[in-house]
Amino acid sequence: MLTSTDFSGLFNKRFFRNFVPLPATNSLKLGRRTPDFELPDITNNCQVKLSFYRSKQPVILAFTRIFTEKQYCPFCFPHIKAMNENYHRFREQGVEVLMITSTDPKQSQKVVKDLNLKMPLLSNPDCDIFRAYQVGQALGAPLPAQFLLDSNGKLCFKHLFSFLSTNAEVETLLEVISSQGNKSNN
Repeated sequence: MLTSTDFSGLFNKRFFRNFVPLPATNSLKLGRRTPDFELPDITNNCQVKLSFYRSKQPVILAFTRIFTEKQYCPFCFPHIKAMNENYHRFREQGVEVLMITSTDPKQSQKVVKDLNLKMPLLSNPDCDIFRAYQVGQALGAPLPAQFLLDSNGKLCFKHLFSFLSTNAEVETLLEVISSQGNKSNN
């Protein structure tokens, strides 16, 4: 017996708003602050404001591509799992990881539960934060990207989606964090 893929919840306003491919046109400059935002943290059931971390700790903004709670981007799913499995390593370096998805809060709750997420998963179904960070979009969802902000909220690393390098690897992010720590110690 053939089973069909469940596409319920896929074709919504977000899908059609993000259907036309737009490349990442990110013009955010290294050494400058990035746009502030406030989004619901589904993992910890609270609101998160990016500016809260300024003067406290570095932050990785990990924009990810999840279509619905049942359909993950094949490039992003392994990245989400790797980031979650290594969340403790980022925390040991004093860095918070904020994973940002365009799924709505209800879909995001299912993602948190199914993947046993430890890191905060922020829900942005309007995709306005994705647009503010100019990550691009294609086929119904914004594209993935990763940004490292230092403890002053200034951009010190960015990785934008390409087919050659879809997401910044965990080890790459940890190396950048380590090199940033060495710069501040010199």
